[in-house]
Amino acid sequence: MYRYDEFDAAFVAARVGQFRDQVGRRLAGELTEEQFRPHRLMNGLYLQLHSYMLRIAVPYGTLNVRQMRKLAEIARKYDRGYGHFTTRQNLQFNWPALKDVPDILAELASVEMHAIQTSGNCIRNVTADHYAGVAADELADPRPFAEILRQWSSLHPEFSFLPRKFKIAVNGAPHDRAVIQAHDIGLQIVRNDQGELGFAVYVGGGLGRTPFIGRKVRDFLPQRDLLAYAEAILRVYNLEGRRDNKYKARIKILLHEKGLEALRDAVEAEFSARGGASLELPAEEVERIAAYFAPPPLAPRSVTNERVERRRGKDAQFAKFFESNVVAHKVPGYAIVTVSLKPIGGVPGDASADQMDAVADLAEDYSHDELRVSHEQNLILPYVALDDLTAVYDRLASVGLATPNAGLISDIIACPGLDYCALATARSIPVAQRLSERFGDGARARAIGPLKIKISGCINACGHHHVGHIGILGLERAGEETYQITLGGSGDETASIGQIIGPGFSSETVVGAVETIVDTYMARRSGPEETFLDAYRRLGPAPFKEALYIRNAGADI
Repeated sequence: MYRYDEFDAAFVAARVGQFRDQVGRRLAGELTEEQFRPHRLMNGLYLQLHSYMLRIAVPYGTLNVRQMRKLAEIARKYDRGYGHFTTRQNLQFNWPALKDVPDILAELASVEMHAIQTSGNCIRNVTADHYAGVAADELADPRPFAEILRQWSSLHPEFSFLPRKFKIAVNGAPHDRAVIQAHDIGLQIVRNDQGELGFAVYVGGGLGRTPFIGRKVRDFLPQRDLLAYAEAILRVYNLEGRRDNKYKARIKILLHEKGLEALRDAVEAEFSARGGASLELPAEEVERIAAYFAPPPLAPRSVTNERVERRRGKDAQFAKFFESNVVAHKVPGYAIVTVSLKPIGGVPGDASADQMDAVADLAEDYSHDELRVSHEQNLILPYVALDDLTAVYDRLASVGLATPNAGLISDIIACPGLDYCALATARSIPVAQRLSERFGDGARARAIGPLKIKISGCINACGHHHVGHIGILGLERAGEETYQITLGGSGDETASIGQIIGPGFSSETVVGAVETIVDTYMARRSGPEETFLDAYRRLGPAPFKEALYIRNAGADI
């Protein structure tokens, strides 16, 4: 894990001091809210529906024990005893008092954390696969490259005031767990025919009111050219991206209007004109950064564990947890454990201060001082020995964190929606709660199989509904909350934007509509092994539309 050097520490401390002065001037009435706005946004502070909200950066989703405990302490001391983990692998505090924010930032700085570039028209927090460095299918750990991009982009003088926000994601395995094709730049680690590591480069992905899947502009970018090519993309965007209309300012719109070939040509011309050597990434620098992410010494162990197998045989709840929340590790005898923040009937992504402390304790005792935040709003323990798995499970269960639903229908992504967000037009959280209660984590959920429901409370799509197998978008129509459903979206390597299935549903009928969709899938799938996404791609929208709008015409579903 990356550690601050002297420059980092001094820089973040200076930023805290600057913001403390700006907050003091705002509280004294020397700055209006409009004058204060750019200062707070540069420090991750939003003005939400009921209060300020502070968004804290968790670069590439990696935390250590000390950092997680500090987040728990801040939740207790300055907020309402909980935090909300987001689809950007960040953490949000929803209720901080403005007078306390400088103190919160100082507390964060003491554990090498900050809120810089979690807002504004800049390069946002770089995200990565939450199984980075431990996944059995990984080509290379993407986090060193995400860290290099973070260091390069932090307060970059040329890219601090882009036409619009800019998001980068890096994935290191053939299976995309970082949703790279829904980012402004998506980087997929690949090997060329000579066995060299490099990147397939995607540009122009993004969701929101105009969703697009990213387009590939390079099949193979050598590792040494990472920064030079990223700079070329950003230079073209900074120069040509629209600034007259914020809804058309993202690079996805530039790609759409300019065309893939023309954009690729412009990027390649900029890359060639500047000369790759001007920003060439030395191999020794990659090695230096990679050393921060060296895995702990893990002695290989037996892949079969009698303690685990006995517990699976006599404890049905543990068996379900093992099936859904435990993933193969690259080192034999170890496992990757997903800590679901989706209790049945709970708020997706929320964790109490006590739960944060409990996960920190588990990471200290059983996961070599490390944990992760996933873009699916869960937590990950990346280094759990199979010998310790039963103890980890029991301690998770004792604090309400052993819900066995990772990847299942009740593992729902949802934005805060109208309960918190000033931009939202409908509530997301109650719909997610009712859906999880309807489907649960038992035999029915397991019979349905892998199914991703994603819910957004407005067209900004913070809940990633466009790439949900079932996506739900909350809208306001004539003073009423209405929910539009999309089907067939995906954020993995087969990325696709979901298709709008028809007219929206009321808050009272949307859960029944989802159940109708699921029942139609169960009745029409070719067999238990065919997933919802595969079935939808085979069948198309017709049977689902028929079930929703013809068979149920006039019915209260």
